[in-house]
Amino acid sequence: METKEQIFRNTHHGHAVKRIRHTLGIKQEVLADMMGTTQARISNSEQKKVLEDEMIDKFAKALNVAPEFIKELEEDPVTFIIENNTFEKGSMAGIYNVGDFINNPDPVDRFIELSKEKTALYERIVELEKEKNALLEKLLKEKE
Repeated sequence: METKEQIFRNTHHGHAVKRIRHTLGIKQEVLADMMGTTQARISNSEQKKVLEDEMIDKFAKALNVAPEFIKELEEDPVTFIIENNTFEKGSMAGIYNVGDFINNPDPVDRFIELSKEKTALYERIVELEKEKNALLEKLLKEKE
């Protein structure tokens, strides 16, 4: 009796597209422009395990790869975990990104910036006071 060897592949078309896009350094917005669609549709497609052949062909053409590459790219669980736990700039995966807090500049730089703003405001106040004094002196001389 002959048995067919069944090959089980752990593939996820959406994740394959995302991996290729990341490797090429292309953002979702750019890929969307290349394909004539929206960033939201690219994001949704990257979440789907199975994509239609027509959509895979569009992605393959835009990313300049063979459609079979997207269909057959196996998903390595370790790679998936590492990719989804990176601390890239703009990533919300962690508390801070490569030495700085998310949306929070270096505290020392911010302190220096605020100090400069404070100094500029004090200088402006002094200038206004000088102008006010000059105007008052002029008014006093006119009254006399």
